[in-house]
Amino acid sequence: MTVTVLSGAQVLPDSRSAARPADLVIRDGRIAAIEPAGTAPATAADTFVDATRLLLAPGLVNGHLHSWDHYLKGCLENLTMEVAMALIRPRRPVQITPRQMYLRTMIGAIESLRTGATTLVDDLSLGQTFSREHVDAALQAYSDAGVRALVGFSMIDRAVVDSYPYLDECFPADLLAELRALPRPQADTLLDLVTDLADSHHPASSRVGVLVAPSAPHRCTDDFLRRCRRLADDLALPVMTHCQETRMQIVTGHEFYGKSMVAHMAEIGFIKPDTTLIHGVWLSKRDIALIADLGATVQYNPWSNAIIGAGIAPVRACLDAGINVSMGTDGVGLPFGVNMLNAMGIGAVLPNLASPDMKQWLTAAEILRASTEGGAAALGMGNEIGRIAVGMKADLVGYRLDSTTFTPLNDPVRQIVYSERGSNIALAVVDGRIVMRDGRLTTIDETAVLREAQSAHAELIDQLMSSQVDTAPFKHAIEAVYLKSLSCPIAHDYYAAMVTGNNIAATGGVP
Repeated sequence: MTVTVLSGAQVLPDSRSAARPADLVIRDGRIAAIEPAGTAPATAADTFVDATRLLLAPGLVNGHLHSWDHYLKGCLENLTMEVAMALIRPRRPVQITPRQMYLRTMIGAIESLRTGATTLVDDLSLGQTFSREHVDAALQAYSDAGVRALVGFSMIDRAVVDSYPYLDECFPADLLAELRALPRPQADTLLDLVTDLADSHHPASSRVGVLVAPSAPHRCTDDFLRRCRRLADDLALPVMTHCQETRMQIVTGHEFYGKSMVAHMAEIGFIKPDTTLIHGVWLSKRDIALIADLGATVQYNPWSNAIIGAGIAPVRACLDAGINVSMGTDGVGLPFGVNMLNAMGIGAVLPNLASPDMKQWLTAAEILRASTEGGAAALGMGNEIGRIAVGMKADLVGYRLDSTTFTPLNDPVRQIVYSERGSNIALAVVDGRIVMRDGRLTTIDETAVLREAQSAHAELIDQLMSSQVDTAPFKHAIEAVYLKSLSCPIAHDYYAAMVTGNNIAATGGVP
């Protein structure tokens, strides 16, 4: 039995409660007691931490990031998601070693802990090839860093190019044939990988676990989506998929299914309470009613959505419908990092630009709840993480109170959401283990890891740049698809995701 005492901190149990001075007693990974400040004896602890200058809060849950584009940080700017994907998923992929994969994954794990996220969900694309060594390297990185992680594999069974509409009109025939012929992991290989890993990396029993992550409905056949659904049900794993992130995806859903992607996935039985629909920027009133009825989660990725011009998600409408909302940062290729505190700050204020009705704006408490309890609930871990309470897993962070952010301390929830970006995090505990103390990571040599990651990037830079140049024909064709999709009207019952209201059609629109 291992006992840790965090003594004398200001403890913020959750987004709804007031902070109060207390001692936290952690026993074998869980919070065993919350005692009056100064009453838990140091002699009863294996590890005793004087936390009198700290605000302890639940660790954040980053419900969605992509570790596979960390080496592209800073390379792209001012691109829509669809156009950027031509560069982030290039037709000639960069070949990396398992060690380079490990280092690439570590970058996000370190930033997560340094910016308050004790749990992350990595939608890891294996690209055109499959290598179990690479998968194991990523899992090992999360294990070594000490963060709680769930890893999916961005699974698709269609050629990437076939996830776009208007191909015959916008793509040269030879380019289309070339892109359709590119190698990719087979559906059975991906499903077998998750099945195999679930034995040793099930999130119910392992800090580093797996989940089922078909990339998006329009990137998968219906048969594959149904197989993913059955696999998740059989293994009791959470499910996530990208859904209606952009205006173009509304057009794509109509072209592919004659209805929204939400309606189509509901029709084939894919959406259930353990399902997270990532982004959900462009949702209709009918979509929201369906999601609420089926008990799924909508995930808010505001920083990413703003950078790629996707729009402002109708989070208030989702909350009013009783939908669980979680939060994420998305990948690094365009958002430039995985800082959940940054996502929370912009996520709190973006809706203010969409409506002059102050009553519709989001509160800091709602944002913090989505980033803690909402994220935990989405992963089926609502009774395990997301709050500081007796019996819960000890996943928490400590913010320095002797900082400008928290001086004076009036409302810790608002001050975390609107002011803090990570510079004042001094302590991180995951699964009861102190993984950061006095601002230093305890499980790895951070300086050495980041230095080696810089060297790995230097080894790959020529490949990275030539891959970007090589993909130019694909990018140009996608730009043509994007421009054509803008001429397609959108039905009036979709929430206006753009401040300019360009989702409004003169007549008719996509049903």
